[in-house]
This record gives sequence, structure tokens and C-alpha cells, in this order.
Amino acid sequence: MAGTGGITIKNEVIVGVVSAVVVSGVIGLLFLCTNHCCCEIKSWMRRIGLCKTSKVDQNIEAFIRNHGSLALARYKFGDVKKMTNTFKDKLGQGGYGSVYKGKLLNGDAVAVKLLKASQENGEDFINEVASISRTSHVNVVTLLGFCFEGKQKALIYEFMPNGSLDKFIHNDRDKNNLCLTWEKLYEIAIGIARGLEYLHRGCNTRILHFDIKPHNILLDESFCPKISDFGLAKLCPKKESVISISEARGTIGYLAPEIWNRNIGGVSHKSDVYSYGMMLLDMVGGRKNMNVETKCSTDKYFPDYIYDQLEQDNSLGCNGANNMEENDIAKRMTIVGLWCIQTFPSQRPPMSRVIEMLERRLDLLEMPPKPVISSPPRLKLESSTVANTTT
Repeated sequence: MAGTGGITIKNEVIVGVVSAVVVSGVIGLLFLCTNHCCCEIKSWMRRIGLCKTSKVDQNIEAFIRNHGSLALARYKFGDVKKMTNTFKDKLGQGGYGSVYKGKLLNGDAVAVKLLKASQENGEDFINEVASISRTSHVNVVTLLGFCFEGKQKALIYEFMPNGSLDKFIHNDRDKNNLCLTWEKLYEIAIGIARGLEYLHRGCNTRILHFDIKPHNILLDESFCPKISDFGLAKLCPKKESVISISEARGTIGYLAPEIWNRNIGGVSHKSDVYSYGMMLLDMVGGRKNMNVETKCSTDKYFPDYIYDQLEQDNSLGCNGANNMEENDIAKRMTIVGLWCIQTFPSQRPPMSRVIEMLERRLDLLEMPPKPVISSPPRLKLESSTVANTTT
């Protein structure tokens, strides 16, 4: 009996040891398989960009660290959703993404620019933060904060209750009450010129905007103009008169000719001057569209048409100027605009000179030469951006 019991105990011990070895082997095998699968999954995720921070994201984070001293608030994407009530109130959109109205915790209204997640280079985001965060001017929109969380990128700006300038100069007088007086248009033109002159000369580093147009001029509650949308901007030292760009950037109709034809001259701050001049003519010529009558309509390229009108000393009354004072303002803005769009950059005045000319009496303004090259007619703003890449 004792011998049989001893054999039974030994057998049970052997069975237990073997079972433990088998179970351990199975667990080890499962661990190896699981680990292998995880590695394969991670490898696949890396290949499709889901498990690895992209080079662009790394560059943006490095940029944020290097500019940590900037007084900008960084928000989580959840905070952005809360301040916009899950993007309920859409203010507008463009090639960059969409803009929504929001509210900070202190009750201040803001405009939230949500960049498209499909933007691969992230340079629009870096350009906007790098350029506008260096500014402080009454005629440049204020950037309050930003969000960078994976593919989610947003910029938080002060809210401009009167929207953009384009809706005030491209609308029919009889269909809405968005018409601005000539005096107010003149004040807006001066304000934009001062803001642009500040970007070119007032900052430690010169800022070239490259997309000056009515759509990118925002108006506060008092119709004070503020330059916005710095996605195409480029920073350059003040001592550099000419810069290098790899692609045309800006909006058709406002592009300086040297941007698409390098034989004309180098790209510089004078390219912004050209865009400003075209916008001035837009502000004057847009008034033409407010009159239902077609007496002043023409298929001729507007700068050529308006130059001929001035050369013949014709009144600009058909563009909405109803008396001598308004016609004086319209002519002053037109003459300055024509100086700004001179074909060769060297013939265009700097923005400081533009301000002086706008504030000068009409009879003291010299008629500019007629531009040699006429740019192609403008297309609709929504489809006219030719590039949003930077160098």
C-alpha cells in the first residue's frame, strides 16, 4: 500500500510539472505572436502615417518651442470646439479652410480660423503665426492664440463685426445697405496703407504679405481696416531688397507682374504695393457696379479704362461719386492706385510715399505713366488663389 501510494504521488508531481511547462510554453508562444502582431500593426500604421509624428508636425512643434516667448495662448482642440459651439456659426471659407465665430471664457467674441486637415506642409500655419505674432498695429488684425493637435490646426483672432471689405465694394446699392461713403472709403484706404507700411518698415523683420485684396481686409465696429490672412506671408531682413520665391503666390488680378514674369524685376515689398494699387482701383471701380445703368460699363481692362478717363479729364461720377468732393476723393485714390501698379517695381512708390500722396491735394498729384503691361482680368476670389505654398 505504501509503495503504491508513493508511485501515485510521483506520477502526480510529474504530470504537474509537465502541465506547467506546457502552459508556460503556450503563454510564451502567445506572447511572441502578440508581440509580432503588434510590431506588424505599428509598422503598418507608420507606413500610413497614423503612429508616427510626421516631419511637418515635428517642425511645427519645434517652431512653437522656439517661439515660446510669444504672448499667444495655446488651446486644445476640445477648447476650440467649445468656444465655437462645435463650429455652429460659420463666417466664411476659402482655400485655407473655414472661419467660425466663437466666444472666449471671458465673453470676448473671436474668429476661429480652422485650417484644412489635408494641408500637408503646414507652412501656412507657421507663416501666419510667425509673421502676425510679431506685429502690433491698429491696422493689422490681432492673433490671440492657436491650436495645434495632430492634424487639427486653428488660429484664434479678434472678431471683426463688419466682416471683410469686399462685401462693401462689390454689392449693388439698390439691393442692400452695405454702401460706404467716399469719405469712409478714403479713410479705409489710408488705414490699409499705414498697416502695410508698418509691415514693410515698422517691424524688426520686414513682412511681405503677398495677398493684399479686399477679401483680406477686415473691418471692426468702427470700420477701422485691419490686414488679415498671413498664410502666404514671407519674412525677410530689411536690408534685402529682393527675395526669392519658388512659386507664384497671391490672387489673380492682384498679382504683381514680376511674380509671374521675372524679366520685369525682382520680387520685393513693391509686389505688395502693386496689390494695394489694384485694390485701390477695385475700391473705386467697385462703385461702378452699384449703378444699375450700364452707361459706364466697359469690357476694357479697368486700369486702362480709368487711365483713359483721367487722361481725358472726364468725371468719375459714373463710379458713384455724386459731387465735387467725392469726385476729388475718387480721382486721388485712382491716381495713387495707378502709380502703385506701374509695371516695373522701381517705378512704384514705397508705402510711406503712398500715404503722403493720398493725403496730398489733388492738384499737386502728378499723373503717372500708363502701365506697359496689363494683367489678365480678375477672376472670382473663391477660385483665384494660384498658390498657397511658401519658401
